[in-house]
Amino acid sequence: MSKTEKTYITSDIALAAYLKLQGLRLTECSRQEGKFHFVFEDLNNNAERLALDFVNSDMRRYDDEMRSLKKIIYSKK
Repeated sequence: MSKTEKTYITSDIALAAYLKLQGLRLTECSRQEGKFHFVFEDLNNNAERLALDFVNSDMRRYDDEMRSLKKIIYSKK
């Protein structure tokens, strides 16, 4: 995650979804070196606080559980 003037950039898709749910406007999505980057308009400098809120949110726990289930699915032969 990085922050530039009036924008917030993340490659974490779960965080990007959370930021959209919280009302931040997605302005760009690009792929660089195999990784996606989501760029949000952050006019009020709220994104960093929202990113911290995300860490403690149920959405983060949901994302962790989804990743765990994916590992189980892909480990089965």
